[in-house]
Amino acid sequence: MARKNRNDRNDRNDRNLRDRNDRNLRDRNLRSATGSMLNLRQRKRFCYFCRENISNIDYKNVSLLGKFISDKGKIRPKRSTGNCVQHQRKIAMGIKRARVIALIPYFKR
Repeated sequence: MARKNRNDRNDRNDRNLRDRNDRNLRDRNLRSATGSMLNLRQRKRFCYFCRENISNIDYKNVSLLGKFISDKGKIRPKRSTGNCVQHQRKIAMGIKRARVIALIPYFKR
Protein backbone atom coordinates (compact mmCIF):
# COMPACT_ATOMS: atom_id res chain seq x y z
CA MET A 1 0.00 0.00 0.00
CA ALA A 2 2.81 2.41 0.89
CA ARG A 3 4.52 1.69 -2.41
CA LYS A 4 1.37 2.56 -4.36
CA ASN A 5 1.07 5.93 -2.62
CA ARG A 6 4.70 6.73 -3.38
CA ASN A 7 4.12 5.90 -7.06
CA ASP A 8 1.01 8.05 -7.13
CA ARG A 9 2.99 10.97 -5.73
CA ASN A 10 5.69 10.50 -8.35
CA ASP A 11 3.08 10.40 -11.12
CA ARG A 12 1.49 13.59 -9.81
CA ASN A 13 4.86 15.31 -9.58
CA ASP A 14 5.70 14.27 -13.14
CA ARG A 15 2.38 15.62 -14.39
CA ASN A 16 2.89 18.90 -12.53
CA LEU A 17 6.37 19.27 -14.00
CA ARG A 18 5.09 18.61 -17.51
CA ASP A 19 2.27 21.15 -17.06
CA ARG A 20 4.69 23.73 -15.69
CA ASN A 21 7.10 23.19 -18.58
CA ASP A 22 4.27 23.52 -21.11
CA ARG A 23 3.18 26.79 -19.50
CA ASN A 24 6.73 28.12 -19.54
CA LEU A 25 7.09 27.27 -23.22
CA ARG A 26 3.79 28.94 -24.04
CA ASP A 27 4.74 32.06 -22.09
CA ARG A 28 8.13 32.19 -23.76
CA ASN A 29 6.54 31.88 -27.21
CA LEU A 30 4.02 34.61 -26.41
CA ARG A 31 6.74 36.90 -25.10
CA SER A 32 8.84 36.45 -28.20
CA ALA A 33 5.84 37.09 -30.45
CA THR A 34 4.73 40.22 -28.62
CA GLY A 35 8.30 41.38 -28.12
CA SER A 36 8.88 41.47 -31.84
CA MET A 37 5.62 43.35 -32.30
CA LEU A 38 6.66 45.90 -29.67
CA ASN A 39 9.83 46.60 -31.60
CA LEU A 40 7.80 47.82 -34.57
CA ARG A 41 7.43 51.55 -34.09
CA GLN A 42 4.80 53.73 -35.61
CA ARG A 43 6.30 56.26 -37.98
CA LYS A 44 6.48 59.79 -36.68
CA ARG A 45 3.68 62.07 -37.81
CA PHE A 46 4.49 65.60 -38.82
CA CYS A 47 2.38 68.70 -38.40
CA TYR A 48 0.15 69.16 -41.44
CA PHE A 49 0.33 72.97 -41.23
CA CYS A 50 4.12 73.11 -40.85
CA ARG A 51 4.56 70.67 -43.74
CA GLU A 52 2.16 72.56 -46.06
CA ASN A 53 3.45 75.93 -44.83
CA ILE A 54 -0.04 77.17 -43.84
CA SER A 55 0.28 80.20 -41.57
CA ASN A 56 -3.28 81.01 -40.52
CA ILE A 57 -6.10 78.64 -39.68
CA ASP A 58 -9.47 80.14 -40.56
CA TYR A 59 -12.60 79.07 -38.66
CA LYS A 60 -14.64 79.49 -41.89
CA ASN A 61 -12.67 76.75 -43.67
CA VAL A 62 -14.92 73.89 -42.51
CA SER A 63 -13.42 71.28 -44.86
CA LEU A 64 -9.96 71.80 -43.35
CA LEU A 65 -11.24 71.75 -39.77
CA GLY A 66 -13.27 68.63 -40.52
CA LYS A 67 -10.05 66.63 -40.88
CA PHE A 68 -9.31 67.23 -37.20
CA ILE A 69 -12.74 66.26 -35.85
CA SER A 70 -13.64 62.65 -35.00
CA ASP A 71 -16.75 60.93 -36.34
CA LYS A 72 -18.50 61.72 -33.05
CA GLY A 73 -17.65 65.41 -33.33
CA LYS A 74 -14.79 65.57 -30.84
CA ILE A 75 -11.55 67.43 -31.50
CA ARG A 76 -8.85 64.88 -32.26
CA PRO A 77 -5.83 64.95 -29.92
CA LYS A 78 -2.38 66.06 -30.96
CA ARG A 79 -0.97 62.54 -30.64
CA SER A 80 -3.35 61.19 -33.30
CA THR A 81 -3.17 64.12 -35.74
CA GLY A 82 0.56 64.73 -35.34
CA ASN A 83 0.20 68.51 -35.17
CA CYS A 84 2.58 70.72 -33.23
CA VAL A 85 1.37 72.44 -30.07
CA GLN A 86 0.89 75.88 -31.62
CA HIS A 87 -1.17 74.62 -34.55
CA GLN A 88 -3.18 72.25 -32.35
CA ARG A 89 -4.24 75.25 -30.23
CA LYS A 90 -5.21 77.22 -33.34
CA ILE A 91 -7.21 74.24 -34.64
CA ALA A 92 -9.06 73.93 -31.33
CA MET A 93 -9.88 77.63 -31.30
CA GLY A 94 -11.03 77.50 -34.94
CA ILE A 95 -13.28 74.50 -34.30
CA LYS A 96 -14.77 76.12 -31.20
CA ARG A 97 -15.48 79.36 -33.08
CA ALA A 98 -17.05 77.44 -35.97
CA ARG A 99 -19.26 75.57 -33.49
CA VAL A 100 -20.49 78.81 -31.91
CA ILE A 101 -21.46 80.20 -35.33
CA ALA A 102 -23.08 76.83 -36.20
CA LEU A 103 -20.77 76.01 -39.11
CA ILE A 104 -19.82 72.72 -37.39
CA PRO A 105 -22.16 70.71 -35.14
CA TYR A 106 -21.16 70.15 -31.52
CA PHE A 107 -21.75 66.42 -31.86
CA LYS A 108 -22.80 64.00 -34.59
CA ARG A 109 -25.28 61.20 -34.22
